[in-house]
Amino acid sequence: MAKRDFYEILGVVKNASDDDIKKAYRKLAMKHHPDRNQGDKAKEAEAKFKEVKEAYEMLSDPQKRAAYDQHGHAGVDPNMRGGAEGFGGFGESFGDIFGDIFGGGRGGAGRGRQVFRGNDLSYAMEVTLEEAAHGKDAQIRIPSWEACDTCTGTGAKPGTSAKTCSTCQGQGQVQMRQGFFSVQQTCPQCRGTGKIIPEPCGTCHGQGKLKKQKTLEVKIPAGIDDGMRIRSTGNGEPGTNGGPAGDLYIEIRLKKHDIFERDGDDLHCSVPIGFSKAALGGEIDVPTLSGKAAIDIPEGTQTGKQFRLRGKGIKGVRGSYPGDLYCHITIETPVKLTEHQRKLLKEFDESLQKGGAKHSPTGDSWTDKLKSFFG
Repeated sequence: MAKRDFYEILGVVKNASDDDIKKAYRKLAMKHHPDRNQGDKAKEAEAKFKEVKEAYEMLSDPQKRAAYDQHGHAGVDPNMRGGAEGFGGFGESFGDIFGDIFGGGRGGAGRGRQVFRGNDLSYAMEVTLEEAAHGKDAQIRIPSWEACDTCTGTGAKPGTSAKTCSTCQGQGQVQMRQGFFSVQQTCPQCRGTGKIIPEPCGTCHGQGKLKKQKTLEVKIPAGIDDGMRIRSTGNGEPGTNGGPAGDLYIEIRLKKHDIFERDGDDLHCSVPIGFSKAALGGEIDVPTLSGKAAIDIPEGTQTGKQFRLRGKGIKGVRGSYPGDLYCHITIETPVKLTEHQRKLLKEFDESLQKGGAKHSPTGDSWTDKLKSFFG
């Protein structure tokens, strides 16, 4: 069967630049890669992959491309010309394109025991609103790994020792053949450690370390809010084969407060007052995180009235100024009245009714709304 034109295989014009040829090759090589085409499509994909690779090898070499342009396939056929290269250059062309995907590169990179970073750990810490506002130094206990005293960290039973893995020869990796190329994988026998322990330590079961608890000092910054995290570098799980340890993330959980509710850097609280105070007005004390503060209640204050105390909120961890405190007034209805108090209230109510609508700022509008609603 006659060979297809190399330019046609790559889908480029005859005067295509070297960069265009390389881009076309990358795209087609990825499309027809054997690892991406399994099952019934495997043979067809491998054949197309070889075809694409051969076309790229010829057109990416200036001398071979010139010979091909002048003489066609006969100019690069090794049976007709001694200088043409078959598939010997596959390693170079293939490695540059796919080395970063399969992690296998040539030379020393990637060889030897695989090193893995340890997993990160998460710890939920509950703090009060006051602690979040002002900050605190805390101690927490977290799991940690320490060298086993029985085997002194070797993982082997006392009197024995670990042996070099015969499968990977201590490299921690093995080369696996897939089609006509190979990739490096973690050794399934030693799981990347490069060593086999014939007689594991009975205390640590061959791990060389034991899980224990350690106390860690943690500084909670002032202004921290619910859901924020503090990272403690290197206090996660230890790495494998000398890899770096993971990190510990301390997630803040804000406890519910009896008085205040936090909204960002602002605080909100409900302030109950008697209807006499609301009607007559006067000064009352309200709580803040730094002590008491006084606010003036105007005469005739209604439920829902809001008072803003600037700077009495919380200064956030990224804030330049503290937030505000919002006091929401709720008017309490008196309960468990005496007969005398009932009599006084009835007399008071009668006097209000004689005064008309001037004593009820929202009464008329409410009545009008009811009339409109019922038609």
